[in-house]
Amino acid sequence: KVVSLHYQKQTKYLTQKNFNRMTEFEHTTKVDLENGSPAFAKPVLAAAAVKLYDVIYADPAWRYDFAETDNRKIENHYPTMSIEEICSLKVPAKKNAVLFMWATAPKLREAFMVMDAWGFEYKTHAIWDKKIIGMGYWFRGQHELLMVGVKGKFSPPESSKVISSVISGKRSKHSRKPYSVRQHIKNWFPEADRLEMFARKPHDLFSDEDFAGWDLWGNQAGESVNLETDGSSCS
Repeated sequence: KVVSLHYQKQTKYLTQKNFNRMTEFEHTTKVDLENGSPAFAKPVLAAAAVKLYDVIYADPAWRYDFAETDNRKIENHYPTMSIEEICSLKVPAKKNAVLFMWATAPKLREAFMVMDAWGFEYKTHAIWDKKIIGMGYWFRGQHELLMVGVKGKFSPPESSKVISSVISGKRSKHSRKPYSVRQHIKNWFPEADRLEMFARKPHDLFSDEDFAGWDLWGNQAGESVNLETDGSSCS
């Protein structure tokens, strides 16, 4: 399975096959887009069992099919993934888990498809009011959705910790989400195993303490866990 990932801020393709979960090594093949020739990376010692998580926090790198000008393309800020590639990610969630996933209004239908492919059932959502009016065709966008899905049985936060469904915070750099959301999730589920997918951890944004208690996956995450693809469909 070929999945569009991000390698040192350049769009490359990573073909990843786990020959046998119980074997000692996992082999990774990297294919360079320029010449299409495979270059085998060094074998990486693979654990006998993949770590699973109670909480998944994700900000998918949605790909958009429209842009008025080249300088407004999302890819100018970070590489993106197709809906099929996002759906095919093998999310390491426990039997009972919760997903917090960001989606924009134009990608709402695709967001439901991804949540379904990852094995979660939609429950509710919050809205981030960015305080700044952006671009748009039907409306000038000022909000994003934080969708919540549950796998199996997973209880919501304690009633004393529940916050408003409207999260207000001024928009800053492209795609950077409110810092408070990560902190709320950690406060709601302090003992949970937590994974942030599509994480961004440039040194000028957050300190290591901000990510304490989180495992990370993403091209800007520094040290990152490995995710596989399982061929899940978006249908």
